[in-house]
Amino acid sequence: MIATEKPTKMITYESAGVNIEAGEEVVRRIKPLVRKTFNPNVLTDIGGFGGLYDARFPGMKQPVLVSSTDGVGTKIKVAIDAGKFDSVGHDLVNHCTNDILVCGAKPIFFLDYFASGKLHVEHGVSVVEGFVSGCLENNCALIGGETAEMPGIYAGDDFDLAGTIIGVVERDAIVSRENVREGDVLIGLRSNGLHTNGYSLARKALVEVLGVGAKPKELNGETIGEALLKVHRSYLAPVLSLFEKFSPREDIHSLSHITGGGIVGNTSRVLSAGLGLDIDWNSWKRPAIFDLIQKVGNVPEESMRKALNLGIGLIIIADASKATDMIDHLHASGEEPVLMGKVVKR
Repeated sequence: MIATEKPTKMITYESAGVNIEAGEEVVRRIKPLVRKTFNPNVLTDIGGFGGLYDARFPGMKQPVLVSSTDGVGTKIKVAIDAGKFDSVGHDLVNHCTNDILVCGAKPIFFLDYFASGKLHVEHGVSVVEGFVSGCLENNCALIGGETAEMPGIYAGDDFDLAGTIIGVVERDAIVSRENVREGDVLIGLRSNGLHTNGYSLARKALVEVLGVGAKPKELNGETIGEALLKVHRSYLAPVLSLFEKFSPREDIHSLSHITGGGIVGNTSRVLSAGLGLDIDWNSWKRPAIFDLIQKVGNVPEESMRKALNLGIGLIIIADASKATDMIDHLHASGEEPVLMGKVVKR
């Protein structure tokens, strides 16, 4: 027989570690921010059980919805150490945007998930401010999300983020690896740092050794935290400008977003069977943060290439006859493209 004893004091949800009032305050403060991302297709306000979006796409013959879900990994730990919380929200929207962009899709709406051990109102609002900035940059609506406080799952100030993006593309404009062939060239668009991958390696090599506030001479006045927290670039604008001038199938044969797995790992995912990559690793200069990680952490080159983007955030696999025109077009739009290799038989 199991004996039970009457609790010595009353247990409430708040005494168990969940502050409902803090959650309500976050929602109250983010409503006017989130509404900035709304457009006429958004049919509901923040606070409902679901977000409604008018799915009519005038001018499109066969609209195809494209979706992606992702997170920002242990970049969150750098944000916590540095006390900067807005950039990781922006990171997440840009990352997800790039993931559907390589299919040829434009983003239309985004949903977020923010979970913490203890909800700090200011931190929560800052994260959502980042979501809003990302949605405004990529012309998509933030139509819903979830804020969860889960003591016992997350310790102290730890939190996690995830996001889901929905986009749309005309069926005959879908970018597919089926069009890739031997002799295609690789045009790289530069990253501004690690973006959202490789942070377990970077934290081990740099943060645990030097700390987020250190200013090594290689970073020209930036702290390690500032260099590691640069917002993951969105490539929506330059790629859409290419789509306006070049055919997404005849000229642009495939696109690769360089995330976890590095340049070879990600670009191999969008090649036709039997094809491989011939990359000139000396065709571009890496941002200083990568050289610093390798130097301070004594990281082998093979590990650098597998875990990090090394300064290239998106790769365009293009018809060789159009490469010069594409590079000139990208230069004119403010990019510094890199002709970094070609597609070969495996």
